[in-house]
Amino acid sequence: MIVTRTEDAIIERLRRGMGRMVRQIGSYGGELDDELGIAIGNFPAAWVTFGGITKTEPTGTSRQKFKATGQFVVMVGDRNVRCEDAGRRGGAGPNEIGSYSLVYAVRRLLSGQDLGLPIDPLLPARVRTLYNTRGRGDAFSVFACEFQTAWIEEPLPRGHWPSPQTVDDADAVIAQNDGRLEEPPPDWLRTGLNYHLIPDDGIADARDIISTRSKP
Repeated sequence: MIVTRTEDAIIERLRRGMGRMVRQIGSYGGELDDELGIAIGNFPAAWVTFGGITKTEPTGTSRQKFKATGQFVVMVGDRNVRCEDAGRRGGAGPNEIGSYSLVYAVRRLLSGQDLGLPIDPLLPARVRTLYNTRGRGDAFSVFACEFQTAWIEEPLPRGHWPSPQTVDDADAVIAQNDGRLEEPPPDWLRTGLNYHLIPDDGIADARDIISTRSKP
């Protein structure tokens, strides 16, 4: 799925690009909702999540495909035992990165990138404050960096069902879960071209056969 591939590619680029700026980076799994204390202990950190599809519209001359506009969010957080200001701005110590620097690095590394995928380049959008407070004696702040992109989705022909060809096919998840499938269309082996001279008596005067497979 393009959503999974994009999220994984964002994580990989940030992992390579941010280096020692973060202690933890990965797909968001509710760390800031369920285990905030543990999450703070792993700061500075970054998590990536899919923010949903905000718009879908027909595209192309045939209008048989759709352009989906989606959002991805990178959440970054840092803490500081001295003060809230240092948690945001960073400090003199080598490990005092600051959440502002994390926001900069994320936008610098991702803006305008297509990550080698069939998506529009990532467009930087809002940066929102999620936390800016104290907890257990530590001052910490968390920001959400939003990015927008788009990709093309091709619907099934009307009345048809998926027919995945390989295990890497996006529709393979339907097959693996006993969803309804149909046989794939047969291979197009050859095309016949008939030529008629004028006046046309209804009988082809010449014919070509074009094979889609090369001869052994």
